[in-house]
Order: sequence, then structure tokens, then C-alpha cells
Amino acid sequence: MGIYERLILPRIIHLACGSSPITKQRLKIVPLASGRVLDVGTGSGHNLPLYDPHRVELVWGLEPNHGMRELARHNVARSRVELHWLDLPGEQVPLHDHSVDTVVLTFTLCTIPDWRAALAQMLRVLKPGGRLLFLEHGAAPDAPVRRWQERMNAGWRRCAGGCNLNRDIPALLREAGFDIVRLETMYLPGTPRIAGYNYWGEAIARCAAPARTC
Repeated sequence: MGIYERLILPRIIHLACGSSPITKQRLKIVPLASGRVLDVGTGSGHNLPLYDPHRVELVWGLEPNHGMRELARHNVARSRVELHWLDLPGEQVPLHDHSVDTVVLTFTLCTIPDWRAALAQMLRVLKPGGRLLFLEHGAAPDAPVRRWQERMNAGWRRCAGGCNLNRDIPALLREAGFDIVRLETMYLPGTPRIAGYNYWGEAIARCAAPARTC
């Protein structure tokens, strides 16, 4: 890993993901988490101050990037919930089956290389009746924007740490075995439209998903 990936990119991501429009979006999702929470792609910890300590027992923060965990120190220090770091990639969740009440996925699914394996792990660790709360950017519904997303995706991915502009987030969740029970969308104000189409909502495990008991 070069200097850009170790030192520069984490700071760029920290600043971008802590912007005011994105924080407003996080506030629509993160405070809804309850019980034992798996925060996938914790990054520099922007979600931590938003968890409700009266609802959340503890948070497992899954973040393999050491630079991002270093940048999270401030948010960890002021967190009102207990945090346990997990430093493995999203495709490898070192938790027992059915041990998590809520999975929180914020601006992460765009970047995980093997999203199928990662979502399968989230499905595995969720308790029956558990929830996946998601806030992601991805494929836009407007054809001109979508064409630019397709054109720019390869270059964007190289510069943005593997982030993809064009993933259809609801389709990925459904393919992985989740049913979406709430979904809202919009273009995020103050953000380039190619990177600013937001999906957020709630999903639960589909009864027909592998290894689930309903």
C-alpha cells in the first residue's frame, strides 16, 4: 500500500464522509440502531456519536484500514457507546451466527470488492428478526447521469479507494437474500450527481435465504 492509500486517501474520505449533507443523512439511519450493532466500514467513526446509548448495547466496528482507525480516535473518545474494533475486511466477519441485532451499512457497499460474500456474512450474523440499516450512494435513475457513472467508474474506483459509482444498491441487497421494508432515495445536495444519488432505508432477512430459520 502506497503513501496515497495509507496517508492521503483516508483523510480525503474522512472529510468527504463528514460533510454536513452526509451527516444529515446519517441522522436518518444511525439513531435507529438497537441492541448489539455491527457497523460495517466504520471508517473514521462518523457514526459513533449518532448511536443512541439508551438503545445500543455495544458496537462492533468493522474497519480493516489502519489509517481510518487512526483518524477515528476523536470520535471513539467521545462515543457514548462501547466500541470493539474488528480489523478484517467486510467479507470476513469474525462473529458468531445470529449474534447481531442491527447491521449498519453507511457508504460502504460501494467499496467492498466481494459484496456478495460481505452481504452473506451480514445475513449470517443477524439474529432472526434483526435489521440491516443502510445508507449508500449508487446507480442514478436518470439515463444521462447513469451514462457518466459508467464512463467514469473505472477511474473513480482507482482514485477513491475502490469506490464504485454505479452499484444498484437495492438490487444487491435483494440478490443477497434481504427484503427491503423501507427505501428512500434522492440526490444529495451539494454533491456531484454522479456520486450523489442516495439510497437509505431498512432491510430484513428473507425467509428463503440460505441458512436462515423463519
